[in-house]
Amino acid sequence: MARRAISIEEQIDRQEAVVLAMKKKMDDMKAKYEAEIEKMAKLVEKKKQIECKEILELLKTTPRSFDEIKAFLRGEEPEEE
Repeated sequence: MARRAISIEEQIDRQEAVVLAMKKKMDDMKAKYEAEIEKMAKLVEKKKQIECKEILELLKTTPRSFDEIKAFLRGEEPEEE
């Protein structure tokens, strides 16, 4: 069996096709990755909104003063009265 020699031009054409196919796959994966990142960011934002609502509800029922709450959130020690 004689093997036919593949010309350098044909080798380049084949390799070009491989590279283009891989680039398309990479572009598709990048688009999917960016979509998933955006989805995660939206979920994190939704979680923050839920937490804010929960905090507001707790503020309505707390016996603490506004200044006490601010001091707590800043990590300050409560003032002795």
